[in-house]
Amino acid sequence: MTSATPFTMEKIRPCLWYDGEAEAAVDFYVSLFPDSEVQKVTRYTEEGPGEPGSVLTIEFTLAGRQYMALNGGPEFRFNEAVSLSVDCGTQEEVDELWDRFLAGGGEESVCGWLKDRWGLSWQIVPTRLVELLDDPDPARVARVFRAMLKMRKLDVATLEAA
Repeated sequence: MTSATPFTMEKIRPCLWYDGEAEAAVDFYVSLFPDSEVQKVTRYTEEGPGEPGSVLTIEFTLAGRQYMALNGGPEFRFNEAVSLSVDCGTQEEVDELWDRFLAGGGEESVCGWLKDRWGLSWQIVPTRLVELLDDPDPARVARVFRAMLKMRKLDVATLEAA
């Protein structure tokens, strides 16, 4: 845990629910993005319900945005209704994040979506896709969209060729 950046409470911040693996997940996430760090760890007390001394919550930043992770137990699981979208400036960044998220048990989905080993959904999106989908030519937008629908990991060269 570092204190390079003061942690100020945002009005709204996502809280991610884990079944005992919040610390491993957060450590992994902060290793992926610059301007990311663990800010505060709160532990269960004798009052429970978790094991005394084990991690209850972790306050952290990812690329400067604040989050909280909670070791809440097995009652709830992540699903695709909520995902974190990552804008990537290059194909190399897409490739690197895609491979790192899938390592250790992640799962590919479609259109640039994947789940990490904890089941959290991520969208790994090249910024070029956003530009192509904003093209003034509706026929080109349609071609790009059709190409995207056939992909798992998004490929900028293929999208541009559409």
